[in-house]
Amino acid sequence: MTVAILRFGGSNCDRDARAALDHLDVDAEIVWHEDGLPDDVEGVVVPGGFSYGDYLRAGAMAARSPVMAEVREAAESGVPVLGICNGAQIGSESGLTPGAFTTNRSARFQCEHVHLRVENAETPFTQVFEESDVISLPIAHGEGRFEIADDALATLRSEDRVLFRYCDTDGNVTDAANPNGSKDNIAGVLGEQESVAVLMPHPERATLPEVAGANGAGTDGAGVLAAFE
Repeated sequence: MTVAILRFGGSNCDRDARAALDHLDVDAEIVWHEDGLPDDVEGVVVPGGFSYGDYLRAGAMAARSPVMAEVREAAESGVPVLGICNGAQIGSESGLTPGAFTTNRSARFQCEHVHLRVENAETPFTQVFEESDVISLPIAHGEGRFEIADDALATLRSEDRVLFRYCDTDGNVTDAANPNGSKDNIAGVLGEQESVAVLMPHPERATLPEVAGANGAGTDGAGVLAAFE
């Protein structure tokens, strides 16, 4: 699979994403957003960072890049698309997924390991897990609090489009396990197609064994990125 990892001004996790995909023997290349998606693209990763300095709102400016229209077209054709952290913010701002990501409840940048409960195991991004499995991934964000209108949240639930929820080590979804105040403890959601997902935690930082051993996150991220294998 040929995966395009988009780079915007201010992206800083594109090389991390490529290293993780390289480890999984996935053919991936970093693509400058102005160059557009390659004709043979079979997957898209919108990585983390601080695109355009997070001016206006996190992800708001990058979401208006012409390449995001190409990403939407690719998504509609079934190409797997994953937005990570700032990429999740870009995805929500561009309409790929519902809801929005805003300032953390703590009003500070948070960098820590969190536990996530798999809510839907029948997607490309969770195919190696079972429903209710607990995985561990790192977070690093200042605007990761997921917000969504109550009626839209009800739709997400009814359509089984909640991908991950923040939980404790035993899989209990509690306020204490919610690092940023996200509504309903939501850490990741699906778009209208199950091949489109955004999440605030960083799977690419929990994929390589040598990195996982150093930061304590494990290698659960490889299971998320298996969507591109």
